[in-house]
Amino acid sequence: MNPRIVPATLAALALASGAAACGSSNDDNSSASTGSAAASTGSDSGSGVKATLNGAGSTFAAPIYQQVGADLKSQGLTINYQGVGSGAGVSQFAAGTVDFAGSDPALSDDDRATIKKGDAVQIPFALGAITASYNLSGVKSGLKLDGETLANIYLGKVKAWNDPAIKALNPDVDLPSTKITVVHRSDSSGTTKGFTQFLANYSTAWKNGPGVDKDIKWPTGTGAKGNDGVAAAVKQTDGAIGYVEQAYALQNGFTFADVKNKAGKFVAPTLESTSAAAEGIEVPEDLGVSTIDAPGDGAYPIVSQTFAITYKDACKAGISADKAKGLKFFFNYLVNEGQDTIKKLSYAPIPDSLKAKDQAAIDAMQCNGAAIS
Repeated sequence: MNPRIVPATLAALALASGAAACGSSNDDNSSASTGSAAASTGSDSGSGVKATLNGAGSTFAAPIYQQVGADLKSQGLTINYQGVGSGAGVSQFAAGTVDFAGSDPALSDDDRATIKKGDAVQIPFALGAITASYNLSGVKSGLKLDGETLANIYLGKVKAWNDPAIKALNPDVDLPSTKITVVHRSDSSGTTKGFTQFLANYSTAWKNGPGVDKDIKWPTGTGAKGNDGVAAAVKQTDGAIGYVEQAYALQNGFTFADVKNKAGKFVAPTLESTSAAAEGIEVPEDLGVSTIDAPGDGAYPIVSQTFAITYKDACKAGISADKAKGLKFFFNYLVNEGQDTIKKLSYAPIPDSLKAKDQAAIDAMQCNGAAIS
């Protein structure tokens, strides 16, 4: 099977794109449809869990939350999730309008300072490649790009596809003189933070200019909301380039670059190269891992992790005991049985070493100071 084309991924995402936007505990967000997910509560199958959980955040991980919601509909859980971007998701969680947030970067100190109702726990549960996807007539997947050239494209210094910098990396490719149209996120995005971190690692001009964050001042290009918005803009524009999560790139049949990694190898974004980025990573005490620019010959260099975030003690934060039990069950599913769903959607599962630390954090979740059974 060609690892770039995964039928299960396309089928699952096709289902996802047809789903209606679901309600949230924040009425102001009821119109948001990007990445929204709802799973009807089915008959309790003996899990002892029956709850409705509202979440918002990462569009990168929205297909996972959607499918997991469907997986759990017979387990007594309703999962309502809105893909509004990692920054907005963390903000909604801090405001108490959702029960959990999805975020691709780990919580920063500033993020934690906004969360007033209690200590947050963040569980990294999946990895995904951030592709440099392009729409260029006559050029197949596998165009070689490196961090410096990508940074110069997004700085507006490399303006055409036959620029000498791109030609030097691809001497055997007949590159057209087509103008490059840069597409970037317009919302506060964990995918943006991961991508800009990679650019900053290879470009002093980027590091000292636009910088690294979930929302930056872009020097050039056109903005679009969500991974799906960037994907749509790239698909509609000849000569476009955009950074999108691999599942969205596959869904749209995109061509995407092989990107030079820390070891000097040009690597395609596949499940294998994405998983390789998590091998031997440092895991801090709060589980705030980062897989951008990982070492290793076979590691794809622009890999993002994604986190599910809630309270260590949900009941002390004002969440009901039923929801607290549901949150623990849900998080437990994500790092165990849900890993099979993650693989089917062309995300990479977490390594066993990280899974063990996730499990310890989930087991420690409480309701009013007592363990959740």
